[in-house]
Amino acid sequence: MQMGKEIKKKEGKQMNGITMMVLAIVVLGGAYLLYGRYLEKKWGIDPKAKTPAFEMEDGVDYVPADTNVVFGHQFASIAGAGPINGPIQAAMFGWLPVLLWILIGGVFFGAVQDFAAMYASVKNKGRTIGYIIEEYIGKLGKKLFLLFCWLFCILVVAAFADVVAGTFNGFVTADGVTSTVEANGAVATTSMLFIIEAVALGMILKYGRLGKGLNTAIAIGMLVAAVGIGLCFPIYITRPTWHIIIFIYVLIASVAPVWSLLQPRDYLNSYLLVFMIVAAIAGVFISNPSCNLNSFNGFNVDGQYMFPILFVTIACGAVSGFHSLVSSGTASKQIKNEKNMLPVSFGAMLMESMLAIIALIAVASFADGEAAAAGLTTQPQIFAGAIANFLTAAGLPYSLVFTLINLAVSAFALTSLDSVARVGRLSFQEFFMEDETEGKETGSFIKLMTNKYFATALTLILAYLLAKVGYAEIWPLFGSANQLLSVLALVACAVFLKKTNRQGAMLWIPMVFMMAVTFTALGMTIFKLGSAFFTTGLSFGNTLQLVFAVLLLILGVIVAIQGIQKLVGNDKAADGIAGKEKELA
Repeated sequence: MQMGKEIKKKEGKQMNGITMMVLAIVVLGGAYLLYGRYLEKKWGIDPKAKTPAFEMEDGVDYVPADTNVVFGHQFASIAGAGPINGPIQAAMFGWLPVLLWILIGGVFFGAVQDFAAMYASVKNKGRTIGYIIEEYIGKLGKKLFLLFCWLFCILVVAAFADVVAGTFNGFVTADGVTSTVEANGAVATTSMLFIIEAVALGMILKYGRLGKGLNTAIAIGMLVAAVGIGLCFPIYITRPTWHIIIFIYVLIASVAPVWSLLQPRDYLNSYLLVFMIVAAIAGVFISNPSCNLNSFNGFNVDGQYMFPILFVTIACGAVSGFHSLVSSGTASKQIKNEKNMLPVSFGAMLMESMLAIIALIAVASFADGEAAAAGLTTQPQIFAGAIANFLTAAGLPYSLVFTLINLAVSAFALTSLDSVARVGRLSFQEFFMEDETEGKETGSFIKLMTNKYFATALTLILAYLLAKVGYAEIWPLFGSANQLLSVLALVACAVFLKKTNRQGAMLWIPMVFMMAVTFTALGMTIFKLGSAFFTTGLSFGNTLQLVFAVLLLILGVIVAIQGIQKLVGNDKAADGIAGKEKELA
């Protein structure tokens, strides 16, 4: 974590935790009631329409689910570690720019993107953003976008797998002495039990035909039991071993039917995650932590420029391209009724913004050097330590709260892992699929490339190799690539709304602004890595990052240009490309 070199408490005390929290609740709650419903009316929600979950139900990806189940999947998948890590890292610029970007970005950028992506998908048979690009922009755009998504998903899996392995790591070495970490061991045990319980819950939800209240009671009972057992019987395994275990789990989870693991696991985790947010909010109101950060530390802090660093560091919590993959890749295939899209997409994004505000309050509660002195060195540890401090004012033991918050953070990241691995697998398969060949006999090469086991294994092998580089090295590139993905999603949704005679002007400003942010950030990354490559040389991991950065920038620029041509009405060039594609085909 980086913060300003000096923190002036006097200036920071002009703001406190309760003031920030009340402001966030008013802005985000008002945005849902006013702006969210405004978008519903503008785009036209049809409660009587048959959704893709029913129209194309297959028991694997297309599975109708109740609103609370899909919300749990959406929220748990999109949150990951991002809304905690991003604000804490960006706090070096001061609390004011972080607060403003979370609130403005969360409402007018992120929530709009997530809702638009889900809406466009549901209106197109639950298909992904890639298919929407093909339908409304062109086949070449789809191919490039799918390739972009696949590369991006590899980055996400690598980053989050390393986060989870670090959270589960049962050992720490200090001054040559290795000792066990009980909190991490408890989190590991509980998380493994969650997986087993999720399979059992999936069977109950599918075949039990029980009421919603009884299902909820069973899920909460399982949650409490797993936490209790985890606290009593921690598992101590090394970080490298956890890397292997996590990737084996993700391999299985990303090809299993969604009802058997993904839906129930996310449903189970959602209660833990919502509990964490409610407990954190309660802790803020009980303890009213002071703000020990400056409001603003300048546009250049320790060589880091606020533009574009702030806007790529805080992705989840403001706007994140990954959300569009979840909205259109998995959640849209589970929506029972079109009216459920607003709470599942728009609502989940605002909930994530609230989590980002809590992370800001958490890091602001520590004076300069205080967190490190307490042994809190990673962003999740800083977050957990701050919430534990808040709740000790209510008489709760620090160690118990710290362990539970760490558990919730790992649940975020683990949930995102198999969701994004599934999206990566689907993107790879779709790249080699053609509508006209679906259901027909294809060659052995296409069969191999579209085989879900091969596509998943290839994705995870590359992600595993990248994960060995370490989360800290991957995150800067992940942030830039993630925000470029949001640009492509916004372009695709804007074109869809235009082509279907719906209002899409609210996507234009976010789209243009994020273009400026991402092209600048990726350009700076390429320049930095490229300069080092030709002078001092690069490690394998950094060389891989450079290759990924160049590929992502090229693919992103081409797809964005194609989309903008369609959006501004200059269809001739894009249609010409599409015509050439048909001739070649």
